[in-house]
Amino acid sequence: MHKATARKPQALMVQGTCSNAGKSLLVAAFCRMLRRAGLRTVPFKAQNMSLNSFVTHQGEEMGRAQALQAEACWLEPDVRMNPVLLKPIASKGSQILLLGRPYGILTAKDFQHFQKDLWLTVKKAYRELTADYDVVVLEGAGSPAEINLRQHDIVNMRMARHAKAQVLLAADIDRGGAFAALLGTMHLLTPGERALVQGFILNKFRGDPTLLEPALKRLSRLTKRPFLGVVPWISDLYLPDEDSVSLKQGERFPSSAPAQDSKQLDLAVIDLPHLSNATDFDPLAAEKNVRLRLVRSLNDFGQPDCLVLPGTRNTAKDLTFLVQTGLAQSIVNYARQALKHGKGMLIGICGGLQMLGTEIEDPLGLEGQKHCAGLGLFPMETRLSDRKILRRSQGMTCGFLGSAELPVFGYEIHHGQSTVLNATLEAIFHDAEGLPLGYGLRDRQGQIRLWGSYLHGIFDSDHFRLALCNSLRREKGLPEETLCPYERQTGLEYLADCVEKAIPLNKILSLLKLG
Repeated sequence: MHKATARKPQALMVQGTCSNAGKSLLVAAFCRMLRRAGLRTVPFKAQNMSLNSFVTHQGEEMGRAQALQAEACWLEPDVRMNPVLLKPIASKGSQILLLGRPYGILTAKDFQHFQKDLWLTVKKAYRELTADYDVVVLEGAGSPAEINLRQHDIVNMRMARHAKAQVLLAADIDRGGAFAALLGTMHLLTPGERALVQGFILNKFRGDPTLLEPALKRLSRLTKRPFLGVVPWISDLYLPDEDSVSLKQGERFPSSAPAQDSKQLDLAVIDLPHLSNATDFDPLAAEKNVRLRLVRSLNDFGQPDCLVLPGTRNTAKDLTFLVQTGLAQSIVNYARQALKHGKGMLIGICGGLQMLGTEIEDPLGLEGQKHCAGLGLFPMETRLSDRKILRRSQGMTCGFLGSAELPVFGYEIHHGQSTVLNATLEAIFHDAEGLPLGYGLRDRQGQIRLWGSYLHGIFDSDHFRLALCNSLRREKGLPEETLCPYERQTGLEYLADCVEKAIPLNKILSLLKLG
């Protein structure tokens, strides 16, 4: 077991040459590696821009990646791990959450004026959070070499200097141009910033790493920085990503074409332009004989066994997208056929639930459009307010997926309040006080075919997910499967093992002067 010798925590920081270089998962891996070595370890990211968020037990919102990194340290997520969260709501603006609570909606120019206040909050959160730890593993954002952003940076090199961090620069070799990106980044950094960079990581490599040796040596000579390791492409992790970039690029669910294999469940997710909390579907992707795919156009639609309308940061604009692409009519047709013929299932999560209703009112213009019509499948109206609901919720199924009640849990993040207009739409989940957590419509045989809930993360509920998938399997004539728990800790262990094989722990301990 290793023990820190310094009174203040040692700091390791992972920065990247670009967005989606794999910083979040590298930080999670280092957190688990250091924690397994007996070091009290905590993650930190000063500022995060992401639509994949998480709600703590205190009802505070933070980046989903930092919640995962906390799990890697066997810690309860704490908003001080991510004191500033930006959630884009339009092309030029974002909602800012400060220490887990809404702070305001600001444009990029507005944000610059508040930077001083945000930096004070970041420094205070860092000081309070890290006081009792041996090591802090920090994550940067995007690239530290964006010269148009450096003046107002509070998450990359400015944070590295404040934490006195040993910086590792990671590049995604799978997308190409990794060596040029590393060299270019070093060139654009100031001499003081370059001095903070202790080494490089090549991430997401497919192939024989020994073939890279000549290039590694040459770049090390040019930059006078070593390569700590080449991390391979790691498949089937099913761990939450920081944002939806890898999902949009087809890394997580690589195919959007309609399924051809009749021995698999075909689960299709509508790829909305403002899709949020894409991590909701990781547990479904991990299920046996399930093919999860994205629907981006009418050509992708096919005849899925289950169709999902996911969460969205802008319900009105995404409804407009669905209408303009013709997907709206296809979704409505799919739902009507499911109700008529007793085959198929349509699910709406959060914003997807709102879309299933008749209309959405936004009197304050939070999403830029004060009124829009929904798909009209649910007798439900939604009204957006400035009060944001942030809470963890749990409950049981009622009259859904058989007679037995099944536990469900998740978290809510929404401005909308939905009102059921008539009793044809029934509650299918309820909390401990009997309040509804989700609603559904039945077909002629009495089976729920259309349902929705505000609960993000509901598919993490193992027994509910199994019952849902097995009901679809029976309908398709496929054999039922047994419970396969969705266990992030297993994925974190596997991630740490893979990274530690590429970057031995003693290299990290040596950098931190803990070896």
